[in-house]
Amino acid sequence: MITILKGLKLNKFELRVPLEILLVFAIALAVTIRVLNLGNHEFWYDEVLSLLLFGGQKAAYDPPGDVPVILSSYTSLLKLPVETSLGDIVETLKQVLRGIAGGEPHPPLFFLSQHLWLRLFGNAVAQVRSLGVLLSCIAIFCAYGLGRDVLGHRGGLIFAALLATNSFYLFHSLNLRMYGSLVLWVVLSGWALVRLIRQNTAEANATHQQQLIWSCLLIGSVTAGLLTFYFFAYWVMALGALVLYLDRQRWFQYGVVLGIGVSLTVPWALWGVRQQARNADLDRFAESIGFVEALLRHFWDALEAIGIQLLSGGFSTSIPQGSAVVLGIVAVGMLLTCCIGLWRQGEYQTLGIALIMGALPLALALGVDVVTGKFTLGWGYGRSIIFVLPGCLLLLAAWLERLTNTWQKPLTALLIAVYIGVSVGDFNLRDRQMFHAVDQLIQQNVETPTLVVMNSKAWGHVLRLAYYVNPDAPVSLLAEKPEQLAATLEKTLADSASTYERILWLNPDRPVWNEPETEAEKQRFDQAVLEVLQARYELMNTESLTGTMDLDRFTLSLYTQSPAT
Repeated sequence: MITILKGLKLNKFELRVPLEILLVFAIALAVTIRVLNLGNHEFWYDEVLSLLLFGGQKAAYDPPGDVPVILSSYTSLLKLPVETSLGDIVETLKQVLRGIAGGEPHPPLFFLSQHLWLRLFGNAVAQVRSLGVLLSCIAIFCAYGLGRDVLGHRGGLIFAALLATNSFYLFHSLNLRMYGSLVLWVVLSGWALVRLIRQNTAEANATHQQQLIWSCLLIGSVTAGLLTFYFFAYWVMALGALVLYLDRQRWFQYGVVLGIGVSLTVPWALWGVRQQARNADLDRFAESIGFVEALLRHFWDALEAIGIQLLSGGFSTSIPQGSAVVLGIVAVGMLLTCCIGLWRQGEYQTLGIALIMGALPLALALGVDVVTGKFTLGWGYGRSIIFVLPGCLLLLAAWLERLTNTWQKPLTALLIAVYIGVSVGDFNLRDRQMFHAVDQLIQQNVETPTLVVMNSKAWGHVLRLAYYVNPDAPVSLLAEKPEQLAATLEKTLADSASTYERILWLNPDRPVWNEPETEAEKQRFDQAVLEVLQARYELMNTESLTGTMDLDRFTLSLYTQSPAT
């Protein structure tokens, strides 16, 4: 024990561990949380669509019709198609690109990288999510580099620890969408630009080779960011402002590097973006409301996004919208406190860098929303502007790094503890096993012919069901619009009732497509289905399935054939 405590100060109540050790431990813990949660929660709606896309199978998907289909016929679409030659591999890659250009509103890099990962490791949940975890670890390392160049060694560790443990980023590190990888390109491009500027203004001994390496990293990360998420353009504008703030005399040099990064996206812009623009549904971001109400809504959305990113994280899908705004006000208060503190200490340049990286891209996105009448900031629980997160955390890290020893360690530890607590609670207190429950019910009598009836034709619901239900079980699917399901089911049972010994009625709270306009209308549709089922089957069990979003709420009812039948 004496050996263990050697070098550490021990008083009557506490063990004084150096802040650097606590920060490294926090980073290691955050990585461990990612690894432990790789495969313990199901794909949510958009994730399974990603799997369909980067497998190159989108064109092969046909929505369910008005007759039952073998459920396992959809299972194969969530894997790579059978390939026997190099030509087949090239054709699959073409289908990936066509699927993206033909209906996906995002650029191709995320899907192409996941396509390669799918080839290497298969389509199991843990395997496909592992790429996001790997990229998040690289982003944490880059965060240390950026923080060290701006704030010094300890500041770099604080920034890396905040990013690693931040519950919002941790959630998206395990999300099979492009938002987690986008943070890597934000942090890496910011670090590369700051390092280039330092080499030109403070490190006179920097070699031409070093400048070339950092220029290539800046070019590559800018290109990658733009090919990952179109709103990354706001971040590129912020990088331009950072150039003018830190080294305007060499603006042309940096401008050329940034311009090369942007120009490398031109081939996709000429082919893919034009097709996506024709298919874009931009009206979903617009609402016909008055100017004052719209302005309040814009700032409401911005507050909500900041509150989610800095405080509530993944839990944002389970808390009332008003609570997220309150948390946003608290988060903005935290950021303003940091700004005032840094200003009073004369840390003008550090404050400027953090504001350009965080507040400026947020202001640009908000301004474009106001001018165009769109509401993109409030879309997706803050993920549409995830590129402002590193700048906000850098501001917090700068303030914490400049605090006195009395306050630095406890406040840093408190914020990190909040982040870790929210993440652990998110992954352990909320159920994410909805479709596993369906499969478990089927497995109780795995040889029994079963018809799954679902009040939705939405492909996110259909594909998740197909992914998690054992493909060897004799299961058919009848998926229909809510208002048509009763009539379709009655016809199906009249033609082949004896074929199905049991029926599972999977009734989603949100059918996504063709949702009933009122609760009364939904109840009327459900009652019609209930009457059809009760005419031939007996209700054996009903349970509620819940997840982390309203798209994850279902009522599962098990019916078996009546003796008279």
